[in-house]
Amino acid sequence: MKWDDVGSLNCSVARSLAVIGDRWTMLVLRNAFMAVRRFDDFQAHLGVTRHVLADRLSRLVESGVLKKVAYQDKPARYEYRLTEMGRDLYPVLLALTAWGDKWMDEGRGAPLEYVHKSCGHKFTPTMVCSECREALKPHDVLPVAGPGLAPAQAG
Repeated sequence: MKWDDVGSLNCSVARSLAVIGDRWTMLVLRNAFMAVRRFDDFQAHLGVTRHVLADRLSRLVESGVLKKVAYQDKPARYEYRLTEMGRDLYPVLLALTAWGDKWMDEGRGAPLEYVHKSCGHKFTPTMVCSECREALKPHDVLPVAGPGLAPAQAG
């Protein structure tokens, strides 16, 4: 199977990776969550080539994760804003951050800490059950076929 075909699999992880599954895309999203919106600002923050950045931004717009919003008419200039779909990736980014802080810091500690505005406390992102709020661990989760799985694919 070719990488371009991953998005057609009946697998939520594969379909998600088809949109956000490369390092530059996740870094573009990280910066979008930090209020970077303009092409030149993304490029300055990331140091990525114009070609690669244009490709990633275009894919994110095409997928509905970002939208282009005009901020100037002559010449036409656009900024990139997170859509609802894009904003829903925030927990994914926080989870990657927490994993990187725990396992990839090389003993230097987290480069950024996060503070919850409502309570004023620093926090570590934690995945919890939406129903009981208990922290989720792999051995506590049972995957079952959802409505998107065709009967022939089950079991």
